[in-house]
Amino acid sequence: MSRISSWEFTDDRGHLTVAPHRPERVVAYVQAGATLWDHGLHPVGIFGSHHDGDSPDPAKAGGLPLDRTLDFGGGSSVDPDTVLAAEPDLLVAVTYGGGQIYGIDPEAAKHLEEQVGVIVIDVGKDRPLDGIRDRFTALAHSLGAPRGPDTQDLEWAEARLRTLTARPAAARVLALSAAGPGSVHLARPGTWPDLRALTALGVDLLDPGEGAGANWRTTDWEQALALDPDVVLGDVRANAATPESLRGDRHWRALQERTRTVAWNPEAPCSHRGHARFVDAVAAAL
Repeated sequence: MSRISSWEFTDDRGHLTVAPHRPERVVAYVQAGATLWDHGLHPVGIFGSHHDGDSPDPAKAGGLPLDRTLDFGGGSSVDPDTVLAAEPDLLVAVTYGGGQIYGIDPEAAKHLEEQVGVIVIDVGKDRPLDGIRDRFTALAHSLGAPRGPDTQDLEWAEARLRTLTARPAAARVLALSAAGPGSVHLARPGTWPDLRALTALGVDLLDPGEGAGANWRTTDWEQALALDPDVVLGDVRANAATPESLRGDRHWRALQERTRTVAWNPEAPCSHRGHARFVDAVAAAL
C-alpha cells in the first residue's frame, strides 16, 4: 500500500487524529474489524468486550479471518502493553454514546490513547443505521480501502422487504436475546439502530412494554410467548444462551414451534454487505 504525506480523521467524539502517513497497522474492536474487512482492509489485531469470553465471538467477527488476526482478548483481559507490542499505528473502537470506548477498561483505554491514535465510532441508540454505516465507509476510504461499498445488494434487499411488509396482515416480529431457561431479554426496537431501520422498512416490530431496562426488558419466556410473534429475531452472539440450554422451558419450546427464527446479531459488521445479509434474511422469513 503506497504511503501518502499525511493522514487525518475526525471521529465521533469530535477528536481529530493526525498522523504523518496513512495508518497501516490497525487494531480494532472486533465489530469494527469485521466492518473494515468487508471494505477490503485486514486489521492486524482485534479486541472484544466483557461479554466475549476467552476467544473472539465468531458472530461479531463476520468474515474476518481469525486464524490470521491477532486476538488481544476482551474487557479486563485486554493488556494495553501487549496491544502496543504489536506496534499498531491506529486503534479503531466503538462507543454506545458519551464517547466512552467500549470493550476496554477505562484505564487501559486511557493508556492506549496516550501512545497511539484512537478513532471512536458511535454505534449507539441515537445514531441511524445508515449513519453508522456511512461513518465506517468514510473511515475505510481514508485508510485506503481497495474497493468502495457495494450498495446494490442492500438496495435490492430493502426493496424486497418493503414489498413484503406492504402486504395485508404482515408478520409480527419480536427481537430477543436468550438469557437462559426461564429468562429472556426482549429488545426495545426504538433503541437499536438496525431494528429502527427495519421499522422504517415497514416491519411490525413488537414492543415488550413497560419495565426496567433501557434497551431490553428482562422477563420470562411466558411473556415472550404472550406477545404472539410470527417471527423471532434471536441474538446469535456468544453471550446469548444456546437452544440446547433452553429446551427445559416449555414456553420457549412453544415459541419455537409457532414462529420462524432469524439469526440476529446486534453487533453485525456495519457495512452494506453485512446489513444486506440481515435485511435479506428478515425478508426471507416474511
